Amino acid sequence: MDWSAYFENARGTGILGTTDASGNVDLAIYARPHVMSDGTIAFVMRPRLSHQNLQTTAKAAYMFIEKGEGYKGYRLYLTKLREETDQEEIGKLRRSHHEKAGESEQAYLVYFRIEGSRPLVGDNPL
Repeated sequence: MDWSAYFENARGTGILGTTDASGNVDLAIYARPHVMSDGTIAFVMRPRLSHQNLQTTAKAAYMFIEKGEGYKGYRLYLTKLREETDQEEIGKLRRSHHEKAGESEQAYLVYFRIEGSRPLVGDNPL
């Protein structure tokens, strides 16, 4: 699957699932990931519960629901690889370049390897 082309063109809603060290699950709305040249994906994250969970549990899942009729999209199974804190580099990746409330808050660029993927509906892996 060409994730770069897919996420460049797809519109919809993304949901990132993480767990803490005790297995407590958190779900949060997240924008489309940035697909890097090496095939990894990255999310700009604020210091909230999802980011906190990734400090102790490197596994996550991302579900993208395409806008439109029916149930189209993908589920991605992820492993955290690393994170960056260079705010200038993070700013270059932001899709929205205008000032937002709280934009001065610390942000992290968190990189993931895609371990597997499945369509939004059904059990067949891609």
